Amino acid sequence: MDVQRLELLRELAERGSVTAVALATHRTPSAVSQQLKVLEREAGLPLTERSGRGLVLTDAGRALAASATDIAVALERATAVWDTFRNTATGDVSLVTFPTAGQMLLPGVLQDLASHEGLTVHCTDMDPDLSDFPALTSDYDIVLAHSMRGQLTWGGRGLTSVPLMTEPLDVGLPADHRLAGRVSLGAGDVVGETWIGVPVDYAFERVLHDIELQTGSRARITQRFADIRLIESFIMAGLGIALVPRYTSSGNQPGRMVLKPLRGLDSERQIVALMRPDRAERLAVRTVVDALRARAAQVQAEHAAAAG
Repeated sequence: MDVQRLELLRELAERGSVTAVALATHRTPSAVSQQLKVLEREAGLPLTERSGRGLVLTDAGRALAASATDIAVALERATAVWDTFRNTATGDVSLVTFPTAGQMLLPGVLQDLASHEGLTVHCTDMDPDLSDFPALTSDYDIVLAHSMRGQLTWGGRGLTSVPLMTEPLDVGLPADHRLAGRVSLGAGDVVGETWIGVPVDYAFERVLHDIELQTGSRARITQRFADIRLIESFIMAGLGIALVPRYTSSGNQPGRMVLKPLRGLDSERQIVALMRPDRAERLAVRTVVDALRARAAQVQAEHAAAAG
């Protein structure tokens, strides 16, 4: 069987439609369909079947698509071994990040990788819903994703997940707020407060739900924003309080905003690098992930030293 045609079958399994596969692989839909028909003849079994106006995989098609993933991993692993012997991590690596992780990690990572001649990292940012991170691995080598504990949406997807850091969420308060003098805050302390929230499908929303469960009181959310800087501007204007990530927030702003740790609640987010398993084998990708891990460790160490 032709490896490239197997890869098309794998893409269909991941993307769900011939049109999506065609867009991703820079082919026409008819060309994709034709190649899949050739693969079916090679396999001697139906690999796809009609469902409405589209195609879906048969049981045999799903099994062969899974084998295509194994083949892709093996090929990339072999290439990585050769690159290791040559001691060269070269090529292009595409990376997508949510904004706060990009701000915190990427400038330092790209500085650290500047000495690797022939290695180019192409970065962009998105702020997707929690459930949308895994789908991005089809189009990017590395996806920086985050979730709260117990909220992982990429388990069972066959993806490689590399932990980068754990980041606490603090409560951001206007500097003149009645709770600004507290060392830390519990769920009961913030009952009745006006909250600046995040979109309902974002990871931080779960912490507000946990506060509601502990107190039996519904949180009063007056505004919802995805941008942490916009949220901070509302805090500083005295328009409410909000959950803000400790390392990527603007921090304590004298006379404007203070951050207080939450106690009695699981309020830490996990930041990870998600990859398709074949791409995770590439030496260039592994080199970038190692730089991400090193930079994340440095950020955590710097904050720990400042707090101590």
